[in-house]
Amino acid sequence: MRCPFCASENTQVKDSRPAEDGAAIRRRRECAECGARFTTYERVQLRELVVIKRDGRKAAFERDKLSRSIHIALRKRDVDEERVERLIAGIVRQLETRGETEIPSSAIGELVMEGLKKLDDVAFVRYASVYRNFTQAEDFRDFLSAMTGDGEA
Repeated sequence: MRCPFCASENTQVKDSRPAEDGAAIRRRRECAECGARFTTYERVQLRELVVIKRDGRKAAFERDKLSRSIHIALRKRDVDEERVERLIAGIVRQLETRGETEIPSSAIGELVMEGLKKLDDVAFVRYASVYRNFTQAEDFRDFLSAMTGDGEA
């Protein structure tokens, strides 16, 4: 494993433990060259996934990108990090077990919205505002009305 600080390939594992309910292994590493410490995760990857973007372009699925978007929606929300990691791992597992290697970005977005709705209402609305491309306050009002099931927000 290459050191992210000095690019040396001379790193050592100092500690390993299960993570994400046993779906990954968390490893603490130390670089023998610069002394920096960093964490890596080892996960099972069932298949190479490709995301089909809205404009038809294809890109490799990136777990880190999924994680970043969820963490942005959850910014400054008091949600346990373990629950967030379970959500991310669950979404990845659902995608990998679909039987398809090419997945529309809309399907990923819907899974994220489903998960965030169960996790945190504010994060759900934040994510939906970007995912559904809200442009006006009325978009929020309409969305919240539909979400609560009443005619007024």
